[in-house]
Amino acid sequence: MLLSMRMLLMFLHFMLAGVLGVLLGMCRPFNPDNSRLCARLYAWPSRWILGYRLKAEVGPLMDKPQSCVVIANHQSNYDLFVFGNVVPRRTVCIGKKSLKWVPLFGQLFWLAGNVLIDRGNAQKVRKSMLTTTRTLQEKDTSIWVFPEGTRNLGKTLLPFKKGAFQMAITAGVPIVPVCVSTYSRHLQLNRWHSADILIRSLPAIPTAGLTLDDIPHLMELCHTQMRECIESMDRELLSPQNRHLPPLAKGNSTVSNPNL
Repeated sequence: MLLSMRMLLMFLHFMLAGVLGVLLGMCRPFNPDNSRLCARLYAWPSRWILGYRLKAEVGPLMDKPQSCVVIANHQSNYDLFVFGNVVPRRTVCIGKKSLKWVPLFGQLFWLAGNVLIDRGNAQKVRKSMLTTTRTLQEKDTSIWVFPEGTRNLGKTLLPFKKGAFQMAITAGVPIVPVCVSTYSRHLQLNRWHSADILIRSLPAIPTAGLTLDDIPHLMELCHTQMRECIESMDRELLSPQNRHLPPLAKGNSTVSNPNL
């Protein structure tokens, strides 16, 4: 019963957030800060609807350089409602072109200034990547990427694709890794308290002076750091003294940086 009620509320919330997001996009189309505001529209009510507790330690993400490439692990479709809590200012996302067919969300995604790529057309992918690289260099905008390229379903971190790292090196901007604990396999939506979730950002990794030949090493470095961070957060949540995050005075999340 609780699961059915939550799914109904999430559907209504998804549609309402889509309408509000499209209206925002129409008022100021392609503004790179639309993405952050729309992410909050989806994420904040979902914390109550889905019943999870969130603790975010994202100082390095909020204090990031003006332009950077943000990389994050990709578990499930719920990532929108989890990571949406911490998307920083003037940060857009790269998504597959098929998203544009999702009612309301696709139009919102486009109007929010995000980048849609056709993964089946190599020439169009290269053109989109060049455009995105120029955005990083010239427009004081950051790019959020899921370098695994697909959902890992809460299992081990998948191998990274090189696109995000190529963009960062070509644009000469740092990479900021952001990790979320393994929540998708533990989310129990038929319980009032469905899960405890941790988000943690790691210090920025500079790319100045690197060349495209350094991509494999950079990918390995980021993959290792993120895998170790995710494993560390999972151990924290499983330890007896941290089995549940502490109760909160307001809402059901706590964030370590006030600038969210």
